[in-house]
This record gives sequence, C-alpha cells and structure tokens, in this order.
Amino acid sequence: MNNIIHLATDHAGFACKEKVKSFLLEKGFTIIDHGAESYTEDDDYPDFIHKAARAVSENPDQKAIIFGGSGQGEAIVANRFPYVRAVVCYGGQRAKEIITLSREHNDANVLSMGARFMDEDEAVSFVDLWLETPYSNDERHTRRIAKIDK
Repeated sequence: MNNIIHLATDHAGFACKEKVKSFLLEKGFTIIDHGAESYTEDDDYPDFIHKAARAVSENPDQKAIIFGGSGQGEAIVANRFPYVRAVVCYGGQRAKEIITLSREHNDANVLSMGARFMDEDEAVSFVDLWLETPYSNDERHTRRIAKIDK
C-alpha cells in the first residue's frame, strides 16, 4: 500500500480534516495537505480539491481524502480528473457498507467526506475503514474500472 495521502478541504470541512490528519500522522502515513491551511469562511472548495485530485490523477496508486459540507461538490470536482474514482461518505446507517464496497468493487482512490453530516470521531473511523479495506481484484470489477478509465 502506498503511504501517501493527499488532503484538501474548504472551510466547511476544515476541523474534520485537521482531526483526520492527526489520526493519519499517528498511523505513520505521509500527508500532503493541499489546504485550506486555516478556517476562512468564504473560501472556495475547488481551489483546494483540484490540487489533491490532480495529484491522485498523476499518481493513481496514491489516495486522497477530501472534505466539504456535503462532500458532493468536492467529489464532482475530483471525478473530473482521469483515473480518479471519488466516492462520497456522509455517514448514516449504511455508511460502513458503502465505504467497504467503494474499495472492494470500485477501488476508490478518493474519499469525499461530508463533514456537516458526521462528527469528527465518525470521520476518523470511516477513513480508517476505507484505508484498511483492500480492492477485491475480482475480474468483473477490474473490467469495469478499465472501462471507466478508457
């Protein structure tokens, strides 16, 4: 597993990013933080998400965790880059199942966190599960991912 994790957020996910960043550093990951560097209420998420998504697009064996209010807009930005497979997590009853399937079936390399829909401890547990879940390497999933990347 590649040890580099890219992080990016706007103001809505800033506190969550900082909590997840601390967790990842404690686990020994190398973090590349693309911002925001401080809480600025009127910043714009594409300014930061572009940087993290571009990094993963250029290095598809690396991963990124991006944060926003819902995670939806952030995932849309990230998925505009080749080889990026961003999925959204915003908690809820079946969040763990969705996160697991995103790794096992889709080999998701970007996790977009809806910070307004989970507390920081939940976010850490979701990130941990996402990073610990391997891709299945099932032929049908590999075939489908190749079609996406084509």
